[in-house]
Amino acid sequence: MSWQDHRLTRNQIAWRAAQDIQDGAFVNLGIGMPVLCSAYVPDGRHVTYQSENGLLGFGGPPPEGEEDYDLINASKGAVTLAPGASIFDSAESFAMIRGAHLDIAILGAFQVAPNGDLANWSTGEGGVPAVGGAMDLSAGAKTVRALTTHVTKDGTPKLVDACTYPLTGLGVVDRVYTDLAVVEIVDGAFHLRELVPGVSSEEIQALTGAPLATENVRPLVAPAL
Repeated sequence: MSWQDHRLTRNQIAWRAAQDIQDGAFVNLGIGMPVLCSAYVPDGRHVTYQSENGLLGFGGPPPEGEEDYDLINASKGAVTLAPGASIFDSAESFAMIRGAHLDIAILGAFQVAPNGDLANWSTGEGGVPAVGGAMDLSAGAKTVRALTTHVTKDGTPKLVDACTYPLTGLGVVDRVYTDLAVVEIVDGAFHLRELVPGVSSEEIQALTGAPLATENVRPLVAPAL
């Protein structure tokens, strides 16, 4: 078996990231994989989700057939409103974001560097035409965490020595959750904290485009999702 046989699914990556969302946190979930995190916060923790399109306090998806597409998350998926939820315009939403009222922003990533730089909106010429709210989120949230696959479809590392794609934020990411590992950024370096069973430290280093410290590594085990 190769390392490819041990990769986590998108839902398992989101599950792992959700385990680190603290009780009482105000959290923005970015487009794509991050929005899946809302389904996996451990029981007993109260988390308030904010969406840049104008929701504070939304819940999971409604039962099939009961969707109201006036109520959507950042990925345009239908959501429900939690008790006490608020609906507001974009100006109010970005005042929350820019005013440092969010504890965590969980964002997707094309590249992350060991100094915490994040590139998540464009792969260069022909890419997505605008950064949207990601730049505000990366600058305004107290903590930024990235969800991504460890490498691209052609095997190119996404954790790199220096980002080559247009940047979203400078020095903002402190933790990366991938389909193979949990990597923490400390003092300008990648530190491997968790690794899926069946993948060696030599293999994960070969799949990472920058030095990876491998002290005190725990197994990354996720439920079947």
